Amino acid sequence: MKRFAPMFLAILLSFSLPFHTYAAILDDVKAIIKSDYVGEINGDLNSATSIEEVIDMLDPYSDYFSKEEYESFTNAIEMETVGIGIVIEKHEKGILIVDVIDNGSAHSSGFEAGDIITKVNGQPTNEMSIEEAQTLIVGEENSIVEIELLKTNGQTVNEMIKRRSFSLPNVISELMYGNVGYISINSFSENAAEEVANSYSNLLDQGATSFIVDLQNNSGGYVVTAEKLIGMFPGATYAYKIKLATKSGLVRASQQGVEFPTKTRLLVNRYSASASEMTAAALLDQHSAILYGEQTYGKGTMQTFYELADESILKLTVGEFFGPSGTVVKNVGVAPNITTATNPLYQAHYDSIVENLKNYKEIKSLLNVPTTKTFTVNFNKEISSTIASSSVKLVELGGSEVDVSLKVSGKQISVTPTSPLEKGKEYILLVEPTIKDLNGRPMTNGFYLKVTVQ
Repeated sequence: MKRFAPMFLAILLSFSLPFHTYAAILDDVKAIIKSDYVGEINGDLNSATSIEEVIDMLDPYSDYFSKEEYESFTNAIEMETVGIGIVIEKHEKGILIVDVIDNGSAHSSGFEAGDIITKVNGQPTNEMSIEEAQTLIVGEENSIVEIELLKTNGQTVNEMIKRRSFSLPNVISELMYGNVGYISINSFSENAAEEVANSYSNLLDQGATSFIVDLQNNSGGYVVTAEKLIGMFPGATYAYKIKLATKSGLVRASQQGVEFPTKTRLLVNRYSASASEMTAAALLDQHSAILYGEQTYGKGTMQTFYELADESILKLTVGEFFGPSGTVVKNVGVAPNITTATNPLYQAHYDSIVENLKNYKEIKSLLNVPTTKTFTVNFNKEISSTIASSSVKLVELGGSEVDVSLKVSGKQISVTPTSPLEKGKEYILLVEPTIKDLNGRPMTNGFYLKVTVQ
């Protein structure tokens, strides 16, 4: 439910000319590139006769916007836009839909994560940048956009979709089972760090003792926001190492009034890019958090925006960033401490719960159980038929406790969820050491195990 493009913003610079002529602006663009651009130029810059030709010579993250296109671009960072309600990424076949926003036009039309947009208004997308595709997809409210989709089943469909205005929540938080505070950040918007600080304080007031910060599918935003977020983690003195056209060096994090506890867990995936990768690399290099998930996107470059005389905008790659200890991000990505094959939230929540279990033993996981599973807990002695309802708990990982009914029979307890388990989700089954045998003696140890649903 987030992100529209890998993006990394620094500052907006104004660069004006005495005459608003296209030729003068083209010369201006060339001068800025010669002075500040970091990257390979594929062609003869001096002989280029249009700005579009110049942009084609640069890396995929440099671009040129009209005033309206730039407004649309920045609105996406602030999670405010008019469109069809999808999160997109570049794909070799076009534009990949990473997520579909609930109650958006695309959701009601049956769009799904994994679908690929192959055409927008009849224009093929295989050679479009994210920004170009985004500009075509967004538009005036209640206007229509034609989308050709390559579905995950291989079928090609055409849909006429009405654009709607929407504003997405940027920072989402909740208190999960085990007093684990969860904070999801959708974009490194201008005020995201302040929102995170507020969420952190609210979760503390609710009793949170450990935290999970989720940067999955977060493709970036403002660099100053990343510097602030990094400054909220213990021991994170530096935000990144930067290599510009003329100099390089370490940039300090911006220390904030709140600090996450040690062992805070950070979630990333292949769509975590730019500012997300900067944050991940900083926390990894300085041992300030435990990273879960999969290798990140691998953008690793920083862009600055230049306002030209006609109010158009040049977006230009001006630097490459690294982790404070030199971890390379560009074309590589950041590797997590703990790689997960499923949603890393499940493992991070599981580990957060388990680290506080004293006198408990882990037993073998139950994998791919049916949604209507009844669990049988076996003991080596007959147990008291009178047990507290809290003696056995089933917890949805990434969520809260699930209602179950318990039935004691000799050496067994049958645990039946009152509602079907959710497909693809993971759970933890906890048996507390308060259960007693027929002589009133409690168990020596409790135990726990992970459960996955087919």
